[in-house]
Amino acid sequence: MTEKTRSPEFRLAMGAVSGLRQDLFHDAFAYRPLPPMSTEGPLTRRLPGRLRRYAAWTPHAVVVGLAVIVMLLSAVVADSEGGSLGAAVSGLIPAAALVMTLVRPAGAWWVSLLSTPVVGVLGHSWDGWPWTPSSFVAHIGVMTVVAARTRPRTAAWMWACTAVYALFAEAFIGSGSGTDSPQMLFFSALALLTTTVVHVRREAQREVTVQRTVTAVERDRRTLLEERTTIARELHDVVAHHMSVVAIQAEAAPYRVENPPPELEQAFVTIRENAVAALTELRRVLGVVRAEDYEAPDAPQPTLAELDRLIANVRDAGLAVDKTVTGSVRELPQGVELSAYRIIQEALSNALRHAPGSTAKVEVSYVLGGLGLRIVNTAPQGLVKPSPGAGHGITGMRERVAMLNGEMTAEAAQDGGYEVAVFVPVAPAVAPEPAA
Repeated sequence: MTEKTRSPEFRLAMGAVSGLRQDLFHDAFAYRPLPPMSTEGPLTRRLPGRLRRYAAWTPHAVVVGLAVIVMLLSAVVADSEGGSLGAAVSGLIPAAALVMTLVRPAGAWWVSLLSTPVVGVLGHSWDGWPWTPSSFVAHIGVMTVVAARTRPRTAAWMWACTAVYALFAEAFIGSGSGTDSPQMLFFSALALLTTTVVHVRREAQREVTVQRTVTAVERDRRTLLEERTTIARELHDVVAHHMSVVAIQAEAAPYRVENPPPELEQAFVTIRENAVAALTELRRVLGVVRAEDYEAPDAPQPTLAELDRLIANVRDAGLAVDKTVTGSVRELPQGVELSAYRIIQEALSNALRHAPGSTAKVEVSYVLGGLGLRIVNTAPQGLVKPSPGAGHGITGMRERVAMLNGEMTAEAAQDGGYEVAVFVPVAPAVAPEPAA
């Protein structure tokens, strides 16, 4: 019979048998030590250093403590029966099964279940069969620990096998007196159900945490790619302008010289052809990252010369801004001018959104080795609540600075405001050599 012709019931039964074999039979006695508990919880995080290290072993201490209780319970029962040695020794097996859950969980459950008749005979438990008081507590403890360490499916299989064993003990090896199987099945089901609910909830929280982390990483990556795309578009406009100027000047240059030699004309033709080819390739590459609905701006890309207009617009929006320019103002490469303008624009926009009612200060420093920017805003004032943000503007600014091999810091100020400091290196302009 092939797999396709088998009924769904048959496949379901085979899957159940496979799950039982994997959970309780396959490597049942494999060494699986219980790792220390995480101390990052809301309570353990507040403990001192030494107590926090000890708190990591709390599950191990609970299991060992329960094993001690089982042995004491067995001793109490033995004392009530006149000090029977067998009743006293019978507590060692359930206690050992409990401790065994710390290193071999599935094997500990088999030891606890299969040793039940032996413990019952040693403990002379004829009033409650098949579990003595000590094995009753130990078996529920073993199933709870194993369920917490494995999966909900294992808890279901353990309870089902315990129920089958209880029915078998009643039918074939029962003493004819009272039985404690209903109590065992009820309390074990309650303990396993509680453990399963806690286990599922913990796994769900872990999955949600993982998904949130993945989502945040993907969001940052998408924001970074969008910012790089924007930078590519803006740089295209800058480079395309210069390449167009080169092509036009190369085409017009031969007409400005009277009787130019053929070699000079050919050189200018080659320059123009290379400029046009580079411009074509640039537009082709940009087409890969440009959105279909993107429209090229009609106006030229902004520079620091238009910084006063930007500050005036921000002031109209309600943010008091002071501008300070130090050093010798000079014309910088257009890519640097554009990036500096965008960084100041984004920093002031962040101040408007996240610090309503504050004041801002823009410092532009022209130094020998490059350009320095510093945008500082005070703490928010008034009753207007700051708008929430994901910090993507900072990511865009860092990407622009990294593109120019610069350095940037963005951090909260001591007075509750925020400060963005940028330095962009700029090579000094090379003076043209005088004509001979």
